[in-house]
Amino acid sequence: MFDELTFPVVAAPMAGGPTTPELVAAVSEAGGFGFLSAGMLTPATLSSQIDRTAGLTGRPFGVNLFVPQPDTGADLSDHRNRLQEFAREYDVELGEPRWDDDAYPAKLEVVLEKRVPVVSFTFGPPTPSDVVRLKEAGSKVVVTVTTPEAAQRAADLGADALVLQGFEAGGHRSLFTDDPRLPGGGAEYGVLALLRLVAARVDLPLIAAGGLVHGADVAAVLAAGAAAAQLGTVFLRADEAGTSEAHRKALALAERETAFTRAFSGRPARGLVNKFMDALSEGAPAAYPQLNHLAGPVRKASAKAGDPEAISLWAGQTYPLAYDASAAVIIERLKVEAREAAARLDRIR
Repeated sequence: MFDELTFPVVAAPMAGGPTTPELVAAVSEAGGFGFLSAGMLTPATLSSQIDRTAGLTGRPFGVNLFVPQPDTGADLSDHRNRLQEFAREYDVELGEPRWDDDAYPAKLEVVLEKRVPVVSFTFGPPTPSDVVRLKEAGSKVVVTVTTPEAAQRAADLGADALVLQGFEAGGHRSLFTDDPRLPGGGAEYGVLALLRLVAARVDLPLIAAGGLVHGADVAAVLAAGAAAAQLGTVFLRADEAGTSEAHRKALALAERETAFTRAFSGRPARGLVNKFMDALSEGAPAAYPQLNHLAGPVRKASAKAGDPEAISLWAGQTYPLAYDASAAVIIERLKVEAREAAARLDRIR
């Protein structure tokens, strides 16, 4: 699977716009492996994006699904009241904080029908029956984990490979359980620590993710035992990415710190700190996807205005090292950097 790639780099699925069929196809064409993100798409849109990607490349690519979350029953009243200030500022009505399953069953049927080569999961493992159905359709099953215990659970379910997401990663943490008492929602393992702990525990191909933006990072995780490196932040500024202009500008300025927040969606995610995070992160309840729907109109209005202060500026800790370029140029630069890093290992005798 991933150990057969010309260059062992995976483009992370980035929901909400950054991941496009053009980006996925470009990464796969350059010798890596691209993932479409099904999160927050309708089943019809997902089907269309799969067809579009297949029309752009004859190489394999994958699809990532969000596993439905339980309704926590959290009290949203205080968060809603604080959100009203932003709703007034952008002259919008807050959304309806409803629970839904992100049309997961219908999207699963789409990837089964399309016989997508690799299907990955975020926010938890698929059910054993879903694993069986996907394998019967010829798909490989990949589960994103943040702890050694989650890795063992995913392996026991029959996963073909694991994405190991370190705390350095941008975007949502793929926690199996979100602990509202902790800013990051659970134990925080760096990518190298997680890679070594999981490698000692399960015998599966491991894809390392979290703060990897340079070819030397790719070489480092391969040397530590990974089958591939998954990168997201470095592709946010790719020509083919659907990243908003306000997000791109904030990334390019590289003036902001990153931090975890539940304020936008109800689940912990790492992004660039802005006014929205400063005002609402503390006390934000663990309530996904209710908060995601509640804050949606504010995010959309902020993005439309080109204002970065109320949009989710997801990015990994090393985002200042990313740059503007086509996906092909990014992949080629990563290759050169990785070879240079590997050459430095000659010092080890």
